[in-house]
Amino acid sequence: MSDMSDMSMEETTTQAPLKTSKTGITDMTHTTATSNYPATGDLAPHPTGADNEVLLTGVLIYGEGEPTDVLIRDGVIAEIGADLSSKLSDGGETIDLNGQVLLPGLVDMHVHLREPGREDTETIATGSAAAAQGGFTAVFTMANTAPVMDNPSIAETVWFKGQHTNLCDVHPVGSISKGLRGEELTEFGMMADSDAKVRMFSDDGKCVADPRLMRRAIEYSKGMDVLLAQHCEEPRLTETAVAHEGDTAARLGLSGWPRVAEESIVARDAIMARDYGGRLHICHASTEGTVSLLKWAKEQNIPLSAEVTPHHLLLTDERLETYDGVNRVNPPLREQRDVDALRQALIDGIIDCVATDHAPHGSEEKCCEFDKARPGMLGLETSLALIAQIFVLNGDQDWRFVARVMSERPAEIVKLPGHGRPIAVGEPANLCAVDTNAQWIARGEEMASKSRNTPYEGMDMPVKVTTTLLRGKVTCRDGQAQTSTTAGA
Repeated sequence: MSDMSDMSMEETTTQAPLKTSKTGITDMTHTTATSNYPATGDLAPHPTGADNEVLLTGVLIYGEGEPTDVLIRDGVIAEIGADLSSKLSDGGETIDLNGQVLLPGLVDMHVHLREPGREDTETIATGSAAAAQGGFTAVFTMANTAPVMDNPSIAETVWFKGQHTNLCDVHPVGSISKGLRGEELTEFGMMADSDAKVRMFSDDGKCVADPRLMRRAIEYSKGMDVLLAQHCEEPRLTETAVAHEGDTAARLGLSGWPRVAEESIVARDAIMARDYGGRLHICHASTEGTVSLLKWAKEQNIPLSAEVTPHHLLLTDERLETYDGVNRVNPPLREQRDVDALRQALIDGIIDCVATDHAPHGSEEKCCEFDKARPGMLGLETSLALIAQIFVLNGDQDWRFVARVMSERPAEIVKLPGHGRPIAVGEPANLCAVDTNAQWIARGEEMASKSRNTPYEGMDMPVKVTTTLLRGKVTCRDGQAQTSTTAGA
């Protein structure tokens, strides 16, 4: 641990002014993006001259105002205005979007791309394609790979493979503990200084249950200004548990998972973040009680952020009536009162952002007895449509809200430069376009992901991402990721 022991615990970083949400809660995790991330786009061929110009015509920026054009040159938004076709050089590309909503490219702080180790369920290439089709330009892939992402060489391999694929920026998340065993800290400093420049650490899939180890992790992370993402689950309360502890589990004979298993860790780690000052992020908040704890923490100006998944915003434990393993997830689907509390917390800024927890599994891991099924669901390709369905199409929120919780806020939390930026001249062209008139049916076999475990099989999706651009490069066209086999189509 020499790279950590030599570091001054008083080391500080420059932060932007604190930001207050409309609820009056001070946002202690809002900071300007840093240059601590590796350079992007260096491993893929770059178009030059007119070949690097794209004109998006007829877009509604954030779904507002009149249709306008956006001219992109050399990966940057060069001009916004009416009828810019005359500004496009010969050889440049025009994409007619005809009234579609233009948003910043989405950022997902929490995915599982399974590589290395489980390439039978997902790879960096297939996961990146799923991300592009979902409107994402950056994702953070968790450390529970095989072998575990607890050393620089594995993190660098993931980073470089993502850059070669060049469909979205794939940032590796390092594990907090070696081997996810919860016994000894990973070498944070070595991973942060590696070519992958790891800026987030998590044992997701497992909780860092030992409070002494978590305290040390928070203290070390503060000196390096890296983010710790905690999977909040007291393991002694969830042994054999497979479903939310409530009436549904009791009726179905399923072992119950109490809310307190999550809430006790949220409370413990919030207090440690208060006392020791590191930046802490709560993964997949799922209970009404967690919302109350997050509200308290933010009122105390504790440097704490939190995410919620689309499935916890939409589905309840009533889905378990069929015993279909596709509905098993960790944390489990809760009750309607939890769903309602999570939705309001996201609106109020108590919960900061949406993260998919995209978790591919093979059919043999899902088509089995419910208590034997592996927990996890696909999420990258359906998340934006679901958030639009829950919040926008009923008139409750607008598309700027979607941009905030799916792009701007996650990019702020991880201090990711170039993503989650305003749609304005001079900004990087990390963008996605959404057709609000293109309904589609979710079918696992038609998704880019290598696995098929979507809980939304056969469900009508109300909007569709048609176009995604990563630094001006079209990564999704007409709803299809532009892989090496489709790029010329």
